[in-house]
Amino acid sequence: MSQGENLQNGDVATERSGWRERLRAAVENERVQQFIIGVIIINGIVIGLETSAWLMERAGGLLRLLDTIAIVIFVIEIGAKLIVYRFGFFRNPWNVFDFIIVGIALVPAGEGLSVLRALRVLRALRLMSMVPRMRMVVQGLLSAIPAMGSVVALLALVFYVFAVIATKLFGAAFPEWFGTVGASLYSLFQIMTLESWSMGIVRPVMAEFPYAWAYFVPFILVTSFTVLNLFIAIIVNAMHQAAEEDAAPERATLDEIKDEIVKLRQEVSALRQQESEPLATSEGAARVDR
Repeated sequence: MSQGENLQNGDVATERSGWRERLRAAVENERVQQFIIGVIIINGIVIGLETSAWLMERAGGLLRLLDTIAIVIFVIEIGAKLIVYRFGFFRNPWNVFDFIIVGIALVPAGEGLSVLRALRVLRALRLMSMVPRMRMVVQGLLSAIPAMGSVVALLALVFYVFAVIATKLFGAAFPEWFGTVGASLYSLFQIMTLESWSMGIVRPVMAEFPYAWAYFVPFILVTSFTVLNLFIAIIVNAMHQAAEEDAAPERATLDEIKDEIVKLRQEVSALRQQESEPLATSEGAARVDR
């Protein structure tokens, strides 16, 4: 291959690289990101409006047009990211999430695919990948899952013990609520959520068993006010750690800047000291001459 061909190929490669870098800058531009967020919000509203038969009769064409425009914008965005990041695109879980959501939008609507068509509203979930604060919350929730396992096991054990006791105590008199362990578990879950627990379940049971409060009150205290607070504590702690991890690069950058400032101050002090030494020497020599 001649030298001219090598230079030409090098120019082509440089041009391609420069074009990709410009595309990367456009994709990562803050205004572009804000525009995509706005499209996601508007598209979510449009999908909700499409559920109204009254609106579809009067503005169905416009709503479908807006939906199509949003899909085109999403496809262009994903395509640009694939060009820029190539296979690295799939290394980011949020990019994979966006790819799946947009892919669902491209599934043709049909009788057998009505469920997938309904999943178009999942496009609104892309806000989680676009808004940094939402990403932090989701990451905190995901990181809290392992720690929540032990709490879930503890809650399941408490539920099982109280369900067996309830079936033995109240099953004969109230078979609809406590006739089996499964029915007792469901009734206890309703009590734990404090949904119609007093007038709906506990007071009718207490009319038959006056001392039933000694069973229900400890159950509510253990589940609703203790175990569930453990869930909240774990989630809050996980979100705090996620926020700390997100802020770590910024703190590292600030520490580097502080170190650079300290070094500059030391260098300036050293230069001033070097400048002052010759002056002091010259003044001393002048005094000797006098």
